[in-house]
Amino acid sequence: MGRPNGRERLTFDGWIAAVGTLSGTRLVVGHWPRSPFGPFSDVMLERADGHRILLAPTSRTAGYIADVYHFDEVRTGPVSVHRRGIVWDVAAADLVLRFDVGRRGALGLALRAVPRPLARRPGWAAVASWPARLLLGVRTRGSSRPGWRQWYAARDLRPITSAAASFEGTDLGRLAPVVPPVRFGFASAPAAPALVRVVSTVEGPAPAVRR
Repeated sequence: MGRPNGRERLTFDGWIAAVGTLSGTRLVVGHWPRSPFGPFSDVMLERADGHRILLAPTSRTAGYIADVYHFDEVRTGPVSVHRRGIVWDVAAADLVLRFDVGRRGALGLALRAVPRPLARRPGWAAVASWPARLLLGVRTRGSSRPGWRQWYAARDLRPITSAAASFEGTDLGRLAPVVPPVRFGFASAPAAPALVRVVSTVEGPAPAVRR
């Protein structure tokens, strides 16, 4: 959707999964069935030493995400996400990840009641900002880079109960809290591994969005 001030606001509708591992590597998976770029998935990975890597399927999606967030390295190649009941399988470049999700709690049930048209409005992210910080320790609106603004509206929340992952042939260890917080942008992920159904709205310079 174009903006009269030469900016453009884009909406991404899908899931974000945040996983910590005993090795210290933290993973944030974005799975976007609805996006301005068509369906796609991406992975943001931060190693224990703080090195941040983006795994994205195309140069277009990689360029856009790298414009909005912070990475030390960007890799482009196929990223696949498959769901089978409670099991999610993710494969991207040298990454293999499988995780299971558990039953949603009271917060997840409350979030599911939020209508999608309402969740798309930045004003809703403002309303949800304080509860999100109090209950999950995350921010729902802010800016990762000058000239960009973002809003997140959660529509469901389920715990991740187990995970197995390897990267570049190395086992990352069993599931652990997402600690320390990841540093890709203004919003971190919940410390407790979780799968969040989310509507993400990003506003930025129109030329960068269209390239």
